[in-house]
Amino acid sequence: MLKNKDYPILEFDDNKEALINPYFLQKKYGVLPIKKLIITFFKEAVNMLLDDGKIKEYLTISGENDLVLYKFIDEDVLLMHGTIGCPACAGYMDELTGIGISEVMFCGGGGVLDKDIKVGELLVVKGSIRDEGFSYHYVKPSRIIYSQEDVRNIICSYLNENNIPYIEGLTWTTDAFYRETRDKIMVRKEEGAKIVEMEQSGCIAVAQFRNIKYGAIIYAGDDVSQEVWDKRNWRDRKSIRYSLIEMCKDLVKII
Repeated sequence: MLKNKDYPILEFDDNKEALINPYFLQKKYGVLPIKKLIITFFKEAVNMLLDDGKIKEYLTISGENDLVLYKFIDEDVLLMHGTIGCPACAGYMDELTGIGISEVMFCGGGGVLDKDIKVGELLVVKGSIRDEGFSYHYVKPSRIIYSQEDVRNIICSYLNENNIPYIEGLTWTTDAFYRETRDKIMVRKEEGAKIVEMEQSGCIAVAQFRNIKYGAIIYAGDDVSQEVWDKRNWRDRKSIRYSLIEMCKDLVKII
């Protein structure tokens, strides 16, 4: 039920049925026999997997922006290249739940809010500060939205068993990376955010709303914690990015 508030973004409606729903896609594409999906932002790693013959194109969902799904040759796991921002990335994720996707692992990069977090260090997403608009259409307003504890525990156990170092903590999800001001960065850091990115609160909200399994690992990229932005050449860490996809392939099978 919709209740009027001072600001439209706070007028959460818990009605599960909308005018347009993800399951409408079943009329054209049916229900996918594969339920597991990896969302990655590492385009060059996707190309490497194609070149290595480890994935192949599986399905293209046509639209104003076509959504291409790839499938691993040796496993029933799908892969998609994420699009920046909650409405695009989490919106596509929601769309895919309508045709059968029910377990999702996300791997991407983000800007660190603490210079001591090294490039390539992995963050298991505990939750996100909701500084965007998309998630408020899926989950009632709150300052922080938390990821699923059971999924997070599986991810951490996997990393521990494989002696892969990581940290666990909050992200700050924003709609506008050109509006990451010094004051906002300081406040979000004080709230406990380790990394700033643009998708997690939306993806977590979709997972909660659609009752699907979702987990995320983000690797530390550029540094936005100092007076001057430091790129730290984070997009050049190709081996980390490739390995993260392979890691998520293992994890999506057990979450």
